[in-house]
Formats: sequence, structure tokens, C-alpha cells
Amino acid sequence: MPELPEVETTRRGIERALSGHRITALRIYDRRLRWPIEEQLPVLLAGQRVLGIGRRAKYLLLTLERGSLILHLGMSGSLRLLPIDTPRLKHDHFDLVLEPGLNLRFNDPRRFGSLHYTSEDPGSHPLLRSLAPEPFDAAFSAAYLWRITRARRAAIKQILMNGRLVTGVGNIYASEALFRARIHPRRVSRRLTLKECARLARSVRATLTGAIRAGGTTLRNYVSTEGNPGAFRQRLYVYERDGRPCRACGTAIRQITQGQRSSYFCPQCQH
Repeated sequence: MPELPEVETTRRGIERALSGHRITALRIYDRRLRWPIEEQLPVLLAGQRVLGIGRRAKYLLLTLERGSLILHLGMSGSLRLLPIDTPRLKHDHFDLVLEPGLNLRFNDPRRFGSLHYTSEDPGSHPLLRSLAPEPFDAAFSAAYLWRITRARRAAIKQILMNGRLVTGVGNIYASEALFRARIHPRRVSRRLTLKECARLARSVRATLTGAIRAGGTTLRNYVSTEGNPGAFRQRLYVYERDGRPCRACGTAIRQITQGQRSSYFCPQCQH
């Protein structure tokens, strides 16, 4: 699934190309995404100028003259900037066509992505209004992690993956951040010290920042708007490295299952 770094990489890619340009058409080829695309959406968008591209957690926000588009890449979605006459592929669901000859195409084999339009503040949309702080927010701090973990018996990996507490830290980056912070993914969250919470907050931000600079992580489907895979996979310390030597100490990386998701850690470096 595209996670925060992949979505931010996508945002930066389309911001350069789309900002300031006017929408001429929305061509819908298959409305059947996670929620069906509104039939009237092409009429609502036609003629509106793109004022800017934002992001909230894993949602892309296209700010228009009279509203906003809220786009989620789902589990396998990607956006590509292509010439208008580029032949469609099997899982291409829509084209957002803009002046002068720009075309943003959405491809999603598993159809878990979504596209919504609102004329109100997008932050009040049902998909966004209850989202927790994300790692680049000032609210995400050692004090915040300390506060939300005091009464919880859950493992710290599960806390990082809980979208009601922290938004935007997916499975790959939770494992990597915990390794960087030298904290075992099974540590009971309420047993973390304030110092460890501070180290973890820094590690989460540093991990995500590094992934964004590398253009994200490609394990299967993800490509950037230019069609390039994310390069952060070559820099992973633990994720999907079960049995391979730790880059720090040489101990074999181990894999466990937490909440039906794979976690990876070094039994020597993380405790």
C-alpha cells in the first residue's frame, strides 16, 4: 500500500505540473473504486483551475477554485502524468485533463482508491475530520507519545499503526523507525520512558524524511508520477530482511506477526 512517503512523493510530482492550470475534462472509464465516483463530477470540475496540491495523511488534496478533490491511492493505486493520446491500460480508471495538454491518469488494479469532491473545507470531510496528528505535525512530539501510551497495554508497533492515534506511519516505516530508535516492536507501549518516546518521535520523522527524499518505497505496484519505482527499498534496515544480517551488528533479522501484519527487527539492537 502506498504510505505517507509515497503519497508525498506523488504530491510533489503533480504539484509542479498541475498547479495553476485549468481542468478541461474528467474522463471516467470505470466508476467502481472503493466508493463509486460521482456521475456529476466531470460537470463540477470542468473549467476550474487547480490552485494547489496538498496532503493530509495518505490523502491528496487538489484545491480548486470552487472546492477540493480528495484522492486516495488505495492499496495499489498510482498517478501518472501522460500524453493525452497514451493508450489506456486495463486498470486505468480516470483521466484528469488540464490545459495545455496535461493528463493525469489514475491506475488501480485492486480498486481500493477513491475520488471525492467537496465544496466545503476538506478538513471537515468525513474521511479527514477525525484523523490523528501525523509525524510532521508539531503536535506529534515526545510529550504526545508519552501521553497516548500511558494507559495502553498494546505493543508500541500497534500504537504507531493505529490511525486514531498516529496518522501516516504504515507498516514498512513503523518497523524501520523502531529499529532506528532501538525499540523492540513488542515493547508494551506504557513501559516506554519519556526519553524513549522522544527518540521514537525523532526516528519516525527521520525515517519518513529519508523515504520521501528517496522517492518512497516500491515493493510491488507503486511508481512515481514519472513512472519510477521508489528507491528507499535499497535503504531498508529490517523490513523484509528476515534472516539477513543486521546492517548495524550482523545479527540475523527476525520476522514476527503483529495484528496480522509482518514486523521485522534485530534481536540484538532492539530491546
